[in-house]
Amino acid sequence: MRKQAGKIELMAPAGSWEALQAAIDNGADSVYFGVEQLNMRAMSSINFGLDDLPEIVQRCEQNGVRSYLTLNTIVYDHDLLIAKRLINAAKEAGVSAVIVADQAVMFMAREAGLEVHISTQLNITNVETLKFYSTFADTMVLSRELSLRQVKFITGQIEKQQIKGPSGRLIEIEIFGHGALCMAVSGKCHLSLHTYNSSANRGACKQNCRKPYIVIDKESGIELEIDNEYIMSPKDLMVIDFLDQVKDAGIKVLKIEGRGRAPEYVATTVKAYREAIDSLYNNTYTGERIKKWVEQLATVYNRGFWSGYYLGKKLGEWTTPGSHATQKKIYLGKGWHYYPKARVAEFKMEAFDLKQGDKILITGPTTGVVEKTVEQMYVNDKPGNFAQKGDIVSIKIDLKIRPADKLYKLVKSEG
Repeated sequence: MRKQAGKIELMAPAGSWEALQAAIDNGADSVYFGVEQLNMRAMSSINFGLDDLPEIVQRCEQNGVRSYLTLNTIVYDHDLLIAKRLINAAKEAGVSAVIVADQAVMFMAREAGLEVHISTQLNITNVETLKFYSTFADTMVLSRELSLRQVKFITGQIEKQQIKGPSGRLIEIEIFGHGALCMAVSGKCHLSLHTYNSSANRGACKQNCRKPYIVIDKESGIELEIDNEYIMSPKDLMVIDFLDQVKDAGIKVLKIEGRGRAPEYVATTVKAYREAIDSLYNNTYTGERIKKWVEQLATVYNRGFWSGYYLGKKLGEWTTPGSHATQKKIYLGKGWHYYPKARVAEFKMEAFDLKQGDKILITGPTTGVVEKTVEQMYVNDKPGNFAQKGDIVSIKIDLKIRPADKLYKLVKSEG
C-alpha cells in the first residue's frame, strides 16, 4: 500500500468516480466512499452501487491506496439485512475496511472478517471508551470537539497501556483535518429531522444551519435579522497551518471531509495536504510553504477557515452562506475526440467562450481532474486564440480525454 511506515495516512473523500480518481492521482493514501444507503452522505453525494465495488477496489489496489466503505448511519431493524448485504459485498470485493457507528454493524463486519474503523458518530472522548471498542476496531475517529492536548493524552495512553485492536496492532487514531464542520456534537443533529422529516443521522441532512434567519420577539413583535454571523454554521476546518502540532499529538490518520463536494476540491485539498504531510518528514514545513497551501485551499469551495476545537477553543467561528472560494468554474463543453500520437484533445463548445491564456479544468470518471493554462489552441481545425459556443476546440493535453469528460474555465470569484 502507498502509505509509508511512520507517516500520517492521508484519507480522501470519494463521492464520485471523478473524485475517486482525483484522490488517487494527487497522493491520497486511502479513500472513503458510500454505497447506496446507510452512510452519512446518502443524499448529498452521488454514491456508488454494489456493482461498482470491484472497480473501486481495483483502481485503489493498482495505486497502493486503501479503500474504506462508510456504513455509519443510525441503523434500525429493517436496515439489518441491507447492512449485511453491503458488508458481504465489501468483503467479496476486497474493501480494506468499513467505517461504522452501530454496534450491530460492528459485529457483522467482525464476523465477515473485515477490518473495522469507528466513526466520529460514536463520539469517543476518553481512553476507557476507546479500550471498550478496541475489541472490535483497529482505527478510531475521536470526537471532533476534542483539543489536540486531549488527543495527545489518548494517543499517549494507547502507547503506554499497549492498547491493541483485533489485528494485534496498536490502535490508530484518526481525526478530521479539513472540510465542513457541523454545529452539533460530532455531527449528531436533529434540526433537519424536525423541520423536513429528513434525518441528518440517516444521511439526509437538509443543512438548516447554513441558512439565514430572522428572530422574532413574540411579545413585542420586534424582528432581529442575523446578518453578520450565522451562529449555527461553522467555518470549514483547516489544520494545514498547524500540521506539525497534529503530528506531535500522535495522529495516524488525517481525514479530509467532502464527499458531497466537487472533484476539483478533492484534487486541490489532497495535493496540498500530501505536500504538507511529506514536508513534515523532510524538514521543509515552512511558513512560506504554509501560506502557499492556504492560498491553494482557498481557491476551491470553502466557508472560510478556522482551527476547529483543536487549539482549545470553546465556541465555533461562524460563516456566511455560500462558498468563499477565490475562483469558480464555468462550464464550456465536453470531450469530443483524442489523438494519442499528437496528444491533442478536442472539445465541443456548448456554452460561453474560451481564449488563449485562460485557465481550464477538465473532469471525468476516468480522467479525474486536470488543470492547465491554454497556451495554444486550434478552433475548427485552424490556429486560433478564441472559441465560442458551437466550435470544436483542440488543445494539447498529455492525458487521454473521453466523451464523458467535461471542460470548464476557471475564473476569479467576484468579491
